[in-house]
Amino acid sequence: CAAMDALDGTDTYEQAVSALGIITTAMSEVGAGSADVVRTVIYVTDIDRDMQQVARAHLELFDDVRPVSTMVEVAKLVDPRMTVEIEVYAIIDA
Repeated sequence: CAAMDALDGTDTYEQAVSALGIITTAMSEVGAGSADVVRTVIYVTDIDRDMQQVARAHLELFDDVRPVSTMVEVAKLVDPRMTVEIEVYAIIDA
């Protein structure tokens, strides 16, 4: 898939920005935005290497919101090129 092919040559910051962009697009399709996000869970493959890069991307999107966030180091993700995976929980009026 095109999203997986885009992983070649990317660093963790670029992957986080890309993931958050996909998330933002998906949220907008249901009428949600970054202000509706209440929690994020971030999985990284090397927390020492990746924490600052992911935090930078996260702050760029959620600077005014500051959702509850958890970052967890995992042994690996579904594709060996992946260094970050992000879950977002948002609450919107139905």
